[in-house]
Amino acid sequence: MSSAKNFVACDLGAESGRVVLGSLAEGRVRLEECHRFPTGPTIMNGSLRWDLPRFYDEIQNGLSAVAKKTRDVAGLSVDAWGVDYAYFSQTEPLLGLPFHYRDGRTDTAFPGFLKKAGRELVFKETGVQFMQINTLYQLFDDALNRRPLVQLAKHFLGIADYVHFLLCQEACTERSYASTTQVFSPVENRWSDRLVDLLGLPKRVFAPVVQSGTKIGLLSSELATRLNLRSFPIFASCSHDTGAAVAAVPARGEHWAYLSSGTWSLLGVELKQPFLEESCLTNNYTNELGFEGTVRFLKNILGLWILQETRRELAQRGTDIDYPALVREAEAATPLQSLIHPNQPEFLKPGQMIEKVQAFCKRTSQPIPDTPAALARCILESLALSYAFQVSQLQSMLGRKIQVLHVVGGGSQNRLLNRFTASAAGIPVTAGPIEATALGNILIQAVASGDLGSLADLREVIRNSYTIEEFEPTDSAPWAEALQRYEKFSQ
Repeated sequence: MSSAKNFVACDLGAESGRVVLGSLAEGRVRLEECHRFPTGPTIMNGSLRWDLPRFYDEIQNGLSAVAKKTRDVAGLSVDAWGVDYAYFSQTEPLLGLPFHYRDGRTDTAFPGFLKKAGRELVFKETGVQFMQINTLYQLFDDALNRRPLVQLAKHFLGIADYVHFLLCQEACTERSYASTTQVFSPVENRWSDRLVDLLGLPKRVFAPVVQSGTKIGLLSSELATRLNLRSFPIFASCSHDTGAAVAAVPARGEHWAYLSSGTWSLLGVELKQPFLEESCLTNNYTNELGFEGTVRFLKNILGLWILQETRRELAQRGTDIDYPALVREAEAATPLQSLIHPNQPEFLKPGQMIEKVQAFCKRTSQPIPDTPAALARCILESLALSYAFQVSQLQSMLGRKIQVLHVVGGGSQNRLLNRFTASAAGIPVTAGPIEATALGNILIQAVASGDLGSLADLREVIRNSYTIEEFEPTDSAPWAEALQRYEKFSQ
């Protein structure tokens, strides 16, 4: 029997972070969560920030927990959400707490930069979906309002790549993160000189870009000694968590789409080349880069965030109901009565989510959901319809039939949403693995280390290791009628 190879994934999410130990042996992978901690925004002087030093402390706590289980670690990689970033200088490891993408600072920077550069140029250079949270508009705000800080900085790094820097003292930007910033050219495979010039930032702050799966250094001897670990390689697997999650989609062939489901929903297909046709700009899709030179052609959708915020507000009002109970109540509620469009701007920011849902329904002359069950049903059905709409749009743009939708990530546990999605889209939905991001992170490291041969081998390990549940479409007629109603909200 061959001995297991152990890899560590530090998976940072918008609600929680985890340090996960993955063991690969005989074509199967097993995960063990060693440490979990809350993330979430910190409010400072009215701005939303990430308490990155605390996250780093928690990651070190997680590595101490790993050391108690094994000192035989073959590699570590960090993944995190995209768009946000941290600055550092030659002498200071952190210049200010990073902004949270839901902070309002891009309310003016987003339209301001588009007025300066033009949407067509930005799209031509990057092929990225226009969202006000994108790194491009955050950097423009820095150029306008934080010039002294930028002048001190050596580089900015995405959240995962910044933690890599702290762990091994090597500063680089991994390509999957770079491609989400809307400052990187997926065709030329480098930072866009034209956009950097329009930003007015020093070129030095844009760190060198490396391929997904690059070994970038070794755990520093200081950290290894203090945490009772032997030094091991630090890999940039896919620093953007969606890149890691999509690598772990247990798919075969070509006629499939994926949905990375969590706080955000990211729905798309895997391509070999960026898709930069006019329809991509018109429909506001994005080209993000993934492992083995793949392209994630996708749409960002405000996902279970809307339900998370609704549940939080219900608890504040005295109705503290957990997710399984809330979903059970939604299942018993009246079907397809009220719908929202999840990507409307009002749903992006925290606060008054229940009122926002109700106001949308009132504005569109629909029944107003006024119970936890009705609110949850409205949100889940609307998400399913948004997924169905995007599947249809992808087929139209690409001239490709999508035969199955693979749902991965935490949202794949929501069986009611999976059922709704299969019926709304009219195609089978498969659910799992839940731990796609950590699995992708760990198994990309295994490919980079030579323990697996390719992305195809990686996906074979996933299929060998996990049971995937399938949901077939039912009740097609009412969902088809509801989709027509939903499409009117998109016009």
